Amino acid sequence: MADETCETCLSGTNLTKIYAFGKSRTVAVDNINFCFNAGQVISIVGESGSGKTTLAKMLLGLTNVTSGQIYFRGKPLDISTSKKRKEYWKSIQAIFQDPYSSYNIFTKIDDVLLDCIHLRGGRKVPKEEKIAMMEEACRFVNLKFAELTNKYPFELSGGQMQRLMIARVFLLKPKILLADEPTSMIDACSRASILEMLLKLRDEINMTLIFITHDIGLAYFISDEVYIMEHGKIVESGSADEVILNPKEAYTKRLINDVPKIYEPWDLSTVDYHL
Repeated sequence: MADETCETCLSGTNLTKIYAFGKSRTVAVDNINFCFNAGQVISIVGESGSGKTTLAKMLLGLTNVTSGQIYFRGKPLDISTSKKRKEYWKSIQAIFQDPYSSYNIFTKIDDVLLDCIHLRGGRKVPKEEKIAMMEEACRFVNLKFAELTNKYPFELSGGQMQRLMIARVFLLKPKILLADEPTSMIDACSRASILEMLLKLRDEINMTLIFITHDIGLAYFISDEVYIMEHGKIVESGSADEVILNPKEAYTKRLINDVPKIYEPWDLSTVDYHL
C-alpha cells in the first residue's frame, strides 16, 4: 500500500462534462470532486454509462471539460496548446480495454517501442543502447524482443498486445498510468499476469495507477482508494476497506452483491487473484 503522506498528483473540483446533441443534453460527469495521491492505486468503479470512461478521457486531455477544473500536481491543468499537451502526455499515459484499436496497424513493433524512447528525449542515444532498452522493456512483460522485430501488432494475440502496451509504459516512465478495463477483452489466463505486471510496474517506476473497472471485487484487491460512480456522480469514496467492507450507499452494496457467488461478497479476503 502507498504511503498516506504522499502528495496529490491529480485532483478535480466541480468537474462536469455535458454532451449536447441538438436540443438534447447528456450529463456524463456531474459536478464531481476527487483527489488522487501520488504512488497509489486508485480504482474508479461503476457500471457501463456511469461516467468513468468520460472522466478518464478528461484526465487524459482527450475530452474537453464543460465546467470545473482539473489540477495536475496542485496547479490548474493547462493543455491549451499542442506543445503543452505533449508535455503533459509525458507524465500521463493510458492503456485501453481494446488492444486491437490501440496500435497503428501499419507500424512495426520495433518502431512502436522506438517512438517511446524518442518521446523521452532519446533520439541521440546510440542504436545499441536503444536496442538494449527495448529488450529490457520486453523482458519486463515476458516477451522476447528478438521474436517481435519486423512484426506488426496484428500478428500478436490480445494478451501479447496488452503486454506490449505495458512495455511502452515501461519505456515512457510516466508519473500516472490510467488503465481503462485493461483485462476485459483478453482471455482469463492472461488477466492475472497483466494485473501483476501493472502492479509491478507501479512499484518499478513509482507511478500512480488509476484503474477504471466495473469489477468491484478486483478493485478491492488492487486498490488503495476506491471511487464509486453512478450516473456521472461519485456516490462513495474512501480506502478499499472502507468502501468495500463497509459500504454506505445502496448502489455500492448492489455492485458487491452482483459479484458472482463463488465466494461470499462480504468476505472478499477468501479470494485469490494470484497477485
